[in-house]
Amino acid sequence: MNDSRGDGPQGISGWLLLLCGLLLVWGPVSLGLVAANALSALSVRGFPLAVVIAVRIVVAAFGIAAGMALFTRRSGAVTLAKLALMLSAATDVIVYAAPYFPNNRMPGDTPFYVVASLAYHGLWLAYLFNSKRVKNSYG
Repeated sequence: MNDSRGDGPQGISGWLLLLCGLLLVWGPVSLGLVAANALSALSVRGFPLAVVIAVRIVVAAFGIAAGMALFTRRSGAVTLAKLALMLSAATDVIVYAAPYFPNNRMPGDTPFYVVASLAYHGLWLAYLFNSKRVKNSYG
């Protein structure tokens, strides 16, 4: 699927292929594993936990849509991927900071998780904003 939009790499390979895989496979699988463990706490934590799980499902759906759009080179795919990454980062921060979602983090470790999540999402956003492959592949 190469065309002559610009000099340099084009098409779905390299880091862009990895991002597609993370959005399409890793995001839903990790959500499924985390949500399956969290469901046992639903009777104790109630409605707030149900809302957090529902929000995480919606955010994962945005990620799947973004991954599919990137992989099939749809117009607006990069914008959707950026939105999906920003929503995912915001959701992670809320999940880590709020007491509603069960976790096994040691006391005081939450800031490290927040920083790691923001770094992960920030690096992918920087890639989408600066990559020659992305610019050449999506115009």
